[in-house]
Amino acid sequence: MDHTLKSVDTGLGALSHSVAAMGDLAVAQVRAAIDVFVRHDLADAAKVVRADDALDLQDAEIEKNAIRFIALHQPMADDLRRPIAAMKIAMQLERCGDLAKNIGKRVGRLGAAAPEDKAALIAELGHLAAERLAAVVNAYRAEDAQGAYNVWLKDTEIDERHDGVLREIVAGMVADPAAVEDSTHLLFIAKNLERIGDHATNVAELVYYQITGSDLTERPKL
Repeated sequence: MDHTLKSVDTGLGALSHSVAAMGDLAVAQVRAAIDVFVRHDLADAAKVVRADDALDLQDAEIEKNAIRFIALHQPMADDLRRPIAAMKIAMQLERCGDLAKNIGKRVGRLGAAAPEDKAALIAELGHLAAERLAAVVNAYRAEDAQGAYNVWLKDTEIDERHDGVLREIVAGMVADPAAVEDSTHLLFIAKNLERIGDHATNVAELVYYQITGSDLTERPKL
């Protein structure tokens, strides 16, 4: 029995380590995408696009190992929640990588660097999304239900910031019709960042459920 319990703990620990490492890489990818956007660095933007392959591989490996763990140990209750959460969290992180890759592609299509005021607004949105993602990865690593809950509570902040960015970009398109093509790319970049925030919220829900067995369903009214 002790041998079996040790094997279960070892398997779950390995899964958790893999997911946390994937989370760190996803955060790094998001931050790199923001950086290449601000600097309008086409060479580094191409690197961001190529780097997404690593996240895809990690997602596939985590899914394979989680399924193998379930088949081998047939866990129940708490021990079952963890491999299932690992697979679902990895999927959310992989999508964050896809969005970072999309930002890299958009940077390559911009005719020029974004105007400083628009770039600053989009960068602020991006940093907020990256911070949320980093916070929930840390909550997962520390098995911190309250930390995950705090990320989940703040979901609307990114939505509100995105709405403000959207208004500024659209106003710029109206004022300067010649900038419509680049402004369209800016709209997509901002939307990708907002979606990264959504995925961070989804991860927060999964982390909270893994730890507590309870769902997060309705935010308290302020």
